[in-house]
Amino acid sequence: MNVSPRVRCRRDERVSAPIRPPRRRRSRVSQLDISREEQRVLHALAQGGTIVALKDDHDRITGIECFNRDGWLMPQVALLHFKKLKRKKAIASADGRPYRITRRGLELVRAEGDNR
Repeated sequence: MNVSPRVRCRRDERVSAPIRPPRRRRSRVSQLDISREEQRVLHALAQGGTIVALKDDHDRITGIECFNRDGWLMPQVALLHFKKLKRKKAIASADGRPYRITRRGLELVRAEGDNR
């Protein structure tokens, strides 16, 4: 004999099983999906750096320049890393300003020893 998960109190009323709180949504991108070079870029951005996109006549991004918080250019940042970080929503630009780190990017970046 099957027992229904609902308990009948009266003919018209039914009491359901207790309602569970909604599950927290897990992000699709974990920390393991970030390469070492992307970690370096995110760390520089988390400390106050920016990425300036270089565009052609048709407003397509042809190159990038990544600056740390002191204004020094980071030469090891490639356009491939920029596109990956943008796809993972770790960086964003608003109103034509340089790209900055997002909250998602701050979640992805791991701590490094040279923090001040």
